[in-house]
Amino acid sequence: MPETLVAPASERVRVAIALGTLYLIWGSTYLGIRIAIESFPPFLMGALRFLVAGVALYLFLRLRGVPPPTKAQWKGAAILGAFMLVGGFGGVSFAEQWVSSGLAALAVGATPLWAALFAGFWGRWPSRLEWGGLALGFSGLVLLNLDNHVRASSWGAIALLVGPACWGFAAATSRRLTLPPGLMGSAAEMLTGASMLLCISLARGERLHTAPTWHSVLALGYLSLIGSLIGFSCFLYLLSHVRPALATSYAYVNPVVAMGLGVWLAGEHVSSLALIALPTILTGVVLVLAGRERS
Repeated sequence: MPETLVAPASERVRVAIALGTLYLIWGSTYLGIRIAIESFPPFLMGALRFLVAGVALYLFLRLRGVPPPTKAQWKGAAILGAFMLVGGFGGVSFAEQWVSSGLAALAVGATPLWAALFAGFWGRWPSRLEWGGLALGFSGLVLLNLDNHVRASSWGAIALLVGPACWGFAAATSRRLTLPPGLMGSAAEMLTGASMLLCISLARGERLHTAPTWHSVLALGYLSLIGSLIGFSCFLYLLSHVRPALATSYAYVNPVVAMGLGVWLAGEHVSSLALIALPTILTGVVLVLAGRERS
């Protein structure tokens, strides 16, 4: 359904509910990550999150008669999982050891900028409007990396750049990969991504030094069941019912939600540089998405 304006009222209500749910859930996952890594090392936490969600979704789909992925589909899911979950999610989780959840969400909000840039590698270079959005958005990223909380850790700053770049690369290449259809694609991506995150965790020698707090356990459960299962379901529903620009509008809503929740629930401080970077990056994202729709 290309336009929501011609949809029945019940359909518009479902779209609105899916959008609101996606905005709140994916905006809140950054605070969930921060709470979870208080007890769980970042890559181990990611492995557990996507393993639980992936196994649950895979078994549910198989019980409903959905065929398992083919070898080619597993390979495509593994490539997507490597960039999106290992590089993207793993990088952001690693960065949140030093930076606030709001700053991490703001950096991830620049993912459409990276996706538009990487799309040029396959012959679809940005339009003039998109180039303007890219310039504005990346200038906001420069401001973000001048923030004291980001400059305090060079590894955190690098991870905040690498993570969203990996997400953007995954978004730009996803349509060129052979992937399982529907939710089975999400299940396969989470299972392969979890396996790679676990290997990285073991290679880094990550382990639990003390018993995890119940706050961290609840946060991990929230990330697995709510953030992954419900969040991905809402996103896939939107992709099949509304224009891509609307389905991906979480990119410039989630940072606002994440910053608000971080200040309200975790007492995070938002610096003046972050307040300037926020509208700069989000305006750039809006211009990129608008330019993509026109082309």
